[in-house]
Amino acid sequence: MKIIIINGSHRKNGATALILRKMHQKLKTFPDIEIQFYHIADLNLKYCIGCCKCYKNGKCVFNDDLEELSEDIETANGIIIGSPTYAGNVSGQIKVLIDTAKLLNRLLCYSGATVSDSLVIKTPFSKNPLNNPKIQKIVDSATDRFYKDIHKQKIYFWQKTKHFIIFRLGVYPFVRKKGNEYQGVVAKWKKYGIKNSNKI
Repeated sequence: MKIIIINGSHRKNGATALILRKMHQKLKTFPDIEIQFYHIADLNLKYCIGCCKCYKNGKCVFNDDLEELSEDIETANGIIIGSPTYAGNVSGQIKVLIDTAKLLNRLLCYSGATVSDSLVIKTPFSKNPLNNPKIQKIVDSATDRFYKDIHKQKIYFWQKTKHFIIFRLGVYPFVRKKGNEYQGVVAKWKKYGIKNSNKI
């Protein structure tokens, strides 16, 4: 089982990193698990320029660290992303990751991925959230659930239904209509055995 953990904070020892490290330690206690931990601050990220070449070619025009990360994401069984909240949203670095790696599409409804859990942990700035036993328990519980969901290949009915509707009635017809402009997308679908992609 391959797990990717991404620290979306520029601070390698901040609250987000501490929570992710706690999850990492817990996951290491399970058998047959490979974990790759990325600090977004260490990655060479280029901004998305909206050229849409990735749809046609299947990869970004920039040869930065996101291409390697994207390949790791494609072969992962599970992904954990942590981000601090700045101005009511994810960090700027995570936004760059989302824009250029199409990460949300891979993780959420367009890809058919299952969202095991979503944690919102409020903590004072520069304080260790794990000093609170209640937060430790929440993080441990979410990590256990994450591992069990992957191990048992749990299917959440409403997520699966939502994915089917969005993909079949929205994404699939849209990509078919675009034809060669989206051949990179179709190639990925074929690679991963997405049903009916051979008919495009």
